[in-house]
Amino acid sequence: MATKISVKNLKFFYGEKLALADIDMEIPANMVTALIGPSGCGKSTYLRTFNRMNDLIANTRLDGKVLIDGHDIYSNGVDVVGLRKKVGMVFQKSNPFPKSIFENVAYGPRIHGIKNRHQLQEIVEKSLTKSALWDEVKDRLDENALSLSGGQQQRLCIARTLAIEPEIVLMDEPASALDPISTSKIEELIHELRDNYTIIIVTHNMQQAARVSDFTAFFYEGQLVEFSATEVIFYKPAKKKTEDYVTGRFG
Repeated sequence: MATKISVKNLKFFYGEKLALADIDMEIPANMVTALIGPSGCGKSTYLRTFNRMNDLIANTRLDGKVLIDGHDIYSNGVDVVGLRKKVGMVFQKSNPFPKSIFENVAYGPRIHGIKNRHQLQEIVEKSLTKSALWDEVKDRLDENALSLSGGQQQRLCIARTLAIEPEIVLMDEPASALDPISTSKIEELIHELRDNYTIIIVTHNMQQAARVSDFTAFFYEGQLVEFSATEVIFYKPAKKKTEDYVTGRFG
């Protein structure tokens, strides 16, 4: 398996507080990697290191290296806008713009210089199809995105992310605010997208991690306890702390 992201001796600080300690990880391309662990263990902070979203938080510092396709994304001169085009992100709470469904998906391509209406229409249809939403909204593209249900809004946000043609998609608890049917649709979508994207998902839901991911990383108090194939983590973990967490003894 090819490695998409290589993390070497990563430490992350909020002020003087060490939030992540000595993380080493090789994340494979075109697979789904789940990050699990109790609240406050560093999962979301770690996820945000891959697109430098933590840069937006004052008084933070990262030591170590994060390499994507062999390039250190924290080296001098890195184009952060270009990085965030390559590494898209879907947040916990769906956050559509108060614009039409069409304009939500077309927004990113427009920002990156695509103005041709026909080209934008193709991108919008393709992205909504990939996010399993096209059939539900193809006759409503001019309606306000806020008129969609919660599950549809989250799939719209996924379509908006896919419209800028990323290679990596980060998902920070993308289904935590959704009902079971919408959650199932998001999980099915993750399965369908894995062939074309490297997906990293933070989830508190053990069953969800087991269902959707190929690899799982267990974090505890800012440390990576164990990282392996998902079936190993859930059925034959190497560390007792991992076993205790996935069997519900704590967390």
